[in-house]
Amino acid sequence: MAERHLLRQMFRHLRPSAAASGVRGISTKAINEHTRYYATATTAENCEKEKNYDQWLTLPPFNPNADGCSIGKRLSGQPADANTTALKWILKCCPHIPRCLVQKLFRLRQIRKECANMEDKEQRPKRIGAKDLMDIGDRIFLPKSVDGTSPSTTAESRNFFDEKEMEFVRSLELYKDPAIIVINKPPGLPVQGGIGIKRSLDDLAAKYLKFDFTESPRLVHRLDRDSSGILVMGRTQLSTTILHSVFREKTFGASDNLRGNKKILQKKYWALVIGSPRRREGLISVPLVKVVLDNGKSERITVAENNNTLSAQHAVTEYRVIASSSRGYTWLELSPLTGRKHQLRVHCAEVLGTPIVGDYKYGWQAHKKLGHHLDSVSDPKWGDEISKVKNDAFALELESGSISDKQFRLHLHCKEMSLPDITQALKYASMNSELDTAEMKSITLEACLPAHMQRSWSLLS
Repeated sequence: MAERHLLRQMFRHLRPSAAASGVRGISTKAINEHTRYYATATTAENCEKEKNYDQWLTLPPFNPNADGCSIGKRLSGQPADANTTALKWILKCCPHIPRCLVQKLFRLRQIRKECANMEDKEQRPKRIGAKDLMDIGDRIFLPKSVDGTSPSTTAESRNFFDEKEMEFVRSLELYKDPAIIVINKPPGLPVQGGIGIKRSLDDLAAKYLKFDFTESPRLVHRLDRDSSGILVMGRTQLSTTILHSVFREKTFGASDNLRGNKKILQKKYWALVIGSPRRREGLISVPLVKVVLDNGKSERITVAENNNTLSAQHAVTEYRVIASSSRGYTWLELSPLTGRKHQLRVHCAEVLGTPIVGDYKYGWQAHKKLGHHLDSVSDPKWGDEISKVKNDAFALELESGSISDKQFRLHLHCKEMSLPDITQALKYASMNSELDTAEMKSITLEACLPAHMQRSWSLLS
């Protein structure tokens, strides 16, 4: 536009005359010079525009079928979210970028969006806010400098891969597909790291269970340190998000689906308890609340006296008796319909009156009557070096802790689990197909009892 305006102005000042042939030559030369100037300026502007785009990190076009939370909700029979915000899409596409950093970029107005229905394709992307909604095909642009926040593999590559350690961790594997990896967690192994914990399952999985994947396995649920059994991890960010949603919807929908209806996620624990419940099977629906003790130094979960307590959490457990013993012990099958902290341990101890063997936290009095006291076996300490004990790479003392030993180890084991086939769900999503939960396959997993529980089973059989 600027070039055309200049040419019109120049032609307007050029008046034809018989003696102006030389002037025409000069004016023609001037016009050509100005034309070359503006052509060069336009090219420079386009190059600058391309250069600016090189400074942006372009996210994939928005696709609602690739939203893990929505897929997880549909698998759980819940309505998926109708809208996805720009913040959610960025966190989904860039899990390595901290949420606080993304929110800061929004506040600084450094995030832009290119609309798929934009008529003028030469129009530049516009600045957006965190709560702006995404339409199919929209693309988001982030400053390319934030891509440097992705976790570095340099430190990990320097870690020494111990053959015995790797053999032990990989021997725990129960199941593996492109979406998930499942292990049989041994008792005494912390799931997550923390103060005083030198080795944790999430660190070991990142070190030894990546295999040929670029991403490390991610936790989607928890097991207590002294518990054992099935532990599921997502192998990608998308599959992890789906599983998070499935496990979360299981808890949220428990009050509306107590019995009768098919459950998309089912877990069955085996527990050896002291005493015997009055009924051989039943449903426990008692809210739980956290109580802080010793001026905040410790805490425990207990049954909420008042259902209207703001901090109380709805907790539901199904149970049935598997076998009873004349020695005063009972094997129970526990099916948690919600996923609250220490739910099974508190329901057994405070509702049924039958604390789990080895649970000194919630069953201290019952163990005291039996003459058993808390010791290092029930709260194992990790050694700095790999133990020389066979099949015990972390000094977990897996053979000890049965009812024949002086100190009991916790007898609580996640034995069975049924969950949706996430790989199949992702295939449906990649083809933009609707998820039919009736046709979805389920994966059924089973983990054998740990050594101390197997020994107790044999002694009571």
